[in-house]
Amino acid sequence: METAAATGLTFRDAADSDVEALVALIESAYRGDSSRAGWTTEADILEGQRTDAEGVRAVVEAPDSRLLTVERDGVLVACCQLEHRGAHAYFGMFAVSPALQGGGLGKAIIAEAERTVRETWGATEMHMTVISVREDLIAWYERRGYRRTGRMTPFPYGDERFGIPQRDDLRFELLVKPLV
Repeated sequence: METAAATGLTFRDAADSDVEALVALIESAYRGDSSRAGWTTEADILEGQRTDAEGVRAVVEAPDSRLLTVERDGVLVACCQLEHRGAHAYFGMFAVSPALQGGGLGKAIIAEAERTVRETWGATEMHMTVISVREDLIAWYERRGYRRTGRMTPFPYGDERFGIPQRDDLRFELLVKPLV
């Protein structure tokens, strides 16, 4: 049964022609003043860019990877990266237009992503990494069935392609959800 948030959504793989619009969407969801309209902003912990055309194009063109675009009435409203990594899939580059956050759209998209990797790749787990200080975001994923693993990887300090950190305690935590 479709939820109201999922009504009218179209899911498709991104093409090279989508790269510019995808970069704008991702930046709007995470950086700068526009991101403050939604709740996923990282503007208080990171400045600078979240991604760039080169990074998005690399995901679009990578083997065993899909950048799923989500449109409503022909307008790009969200995206997420799905990457096949053997028995599990990786979920990343998740962005929902700030004006549409908080209405159930993210929940519908993550459910479709999970269904897609189960059916397409036979994945039995979904993995993702989240900046460990993003407690509200981690709690949202926990409500969707993801669990914190305590496994941390360093934030790429000094690589401005991923933003300019505003604090010195940033790390990524692995979250995992069984898909069976």
